[in-house]
Amino acid sequence: MPFYRMPDGEALFVREFGQGEPVVVLSGLGMHSWQWLPFLYQHKKQYRFIIPDWRGFGGSNLCAVPELDAISSHWQDLNSLLQQQNLQQFKLIGYSMGATTAMHGMQYGQLAAHLSSYLQIDQAPKIGVDENWPYGLFGNQHQQFKQLLIHLSEFLHDHAQYTDIQQMDVLQRKNLVELWLEFIELQASNKISPFLFKLAVKRPVLQRYILPTQRLDYLRWYIDNYLHHQEDYREALTQLGCPTVFFTGAQSTLYAAEGQRQVVEAMPNAKQVIFHQSGHTPLLTEPLKFNQEISQFLKLNS
Repeated sequence: MPFYRMPDGEALFVREFGQGEPVVVLSGLGMHSWQWLPFLYQHKKQYRFIIPDWRGFGGSNLCAVPELDAISSHWQDLNSLLQQQNLQQFKLIGYSMGATTAMHGMQYGQLAAHLSSYLQIDQAPKIGVDENWPYGLFGNQHQQFKQLLIHLSEFLHDHAQYTDIQQMDVLQRKNLVELWLEFIELQASNKISPFLFKLAVKRPVLQRYILPTQRLDYLRWYIDNYLHHQEDYREALTQLGCPTVFFTGAQSTLYAAEGQRQVVEAMPNAKQVIFHQSGHTPLLTEPLKFNQEISQFLKLNS
């Protein structure tokens, strides 16, 4: 599984397997490319899967933090990868932050022209919330969410001398985990993570494993991205002409199903698949249905 040299000279790890029609898969924040294997490896005889590890995670965890914001940087990395692979037409799966990266490419690049079909998993075209768009991140709790991000960002900037959580003392790690716990508890549909975080507050040995990344410089970079991201991709998304599917968690506290439904209705060739028992992580809460619907998506335009 090769590394690809990015425009800034850093090496991005890309998991590749299978043969046939290419399928690019863009993960959500904190995911590693191997987590897609239970759903995709069975299709390796018909499709060639290309799954980058985002900077700060998996095989790309040693990359330097870019000067660009996270989404712009991800799109630049993805665009460079597509050029190096010489991919002209392919399927694309984008989950959460990966979907935001895809929409950024539709708005600021020529990504839409290369898509034979597109799957967007539980993500809104606009993260922010205002009087005309109440369906952004955490909906009516958006301002509470922003305040939590501000506190996390301030803490990480105040401790910017540390690049790894292990460099902090026990009290500093405890304070960081407690701040992250407030963010996790805002996700009402998530029952397991708050328990694990409360356990980690009391047991320092667990604290290095509980955050999405041990790289504090990357944690700060991603938090600042969500704190300051102002893009609205609705127009770019609704102009997408290829067959498009939205996987939506009916119980998602992050992105309301209604907002995603409205986008689907405004698109010329899109449908919405509802995961009624799921929040933001249908691949974990309804894996059998997720597996079946992924298989159905792959058949589109094949």
